[in-house]
Amino acid sequence: MNKLNSPNNISAIVQARTGSTRLPNKIFKELCGKPILWHVINRLSYSKLIKQIIIATTNLSEDDKVEEFCKTNNILFYRGSSDDVLSRYYEAAKKFNADLIIRITSDCPVIDPQIIDKMTNNFFDFYEKEKIDYMSNTIIRTFPRGLDAEIFPFNVLEKTHLEAKQDYEREHVTPYIYQHPEIFKIKNFTCEKDYSFYRWTVDTIEDFKLIEKIYEALYKENDIFYFEDILKLFEKYPDLININKDVKQKRLND
Repeated sequence: MNKLNSPNNISAIVQARTGSTRLPNKIFKELCGKPILWHVINRLSYSKLIKQIIIATTNLSEDDKVEEFCKTNNILFYRGSSDDVLSRYYEAAKKFNADLIIRITSDCPVIDPQIIDKMTNNFFDFYEKEKIDYMSNTIIRTFPRGLDAEIFPFNVLEKTHLEAKQDYEREHVTPYIYQHPEIFKIKNFTCEKDYSFYRWTVDTIEDFKLIEKIYEALYKENDIFYFEDILKLFEKYPDLININKDVKQKRLND
């Protein structure tokens, strides 16, 4: 069902809110003097393909802080429903005329722009051959959790927005797409080796402590580190994995 006309506006849309249940206000916890949200945006800015980065936050007063952050740092933003994240996401994409959307969440401060660019080029390769609708590196996990990305054209998001009815489909944006392969043509993007046992996202204090260690070892101002750099760090210090090894990922319906 895909229809993609020369996407001039490749847009990364980042979901961000302060009301996280397990670690409230986590997006403003600081790593090397900057909030997690700043690092996510900064790392995405190193992509050679992303044309604009948009924060999609909520209309709740607690997220006025996100709006202030965006204004201070000259970042595009949209405020919408706190519960219907799919509608918020769709409205943000529509407002800023996104042609191709790269979905990122704000709890991934080691997101890798090189992986995103490889995925995006791969999406276009498959689109030319097979007219795919959606690509993700999470359907079959081979990358560490925290390097998650999903790619889809605006019209796929629009169809999803119009047709998805279940609460969890609207809270998590993309389940309606990847759970309906009879409607959408789906491709998974895999790593050469399976590193899915690593957890590099921030959902709990243990997660944050691990990311802190990674940043303390690798972060440099006006530069970024990449997936391979973190792998080398874990090879050198294998006990790092123990910091958040007992954290359980929340399920889709939680």
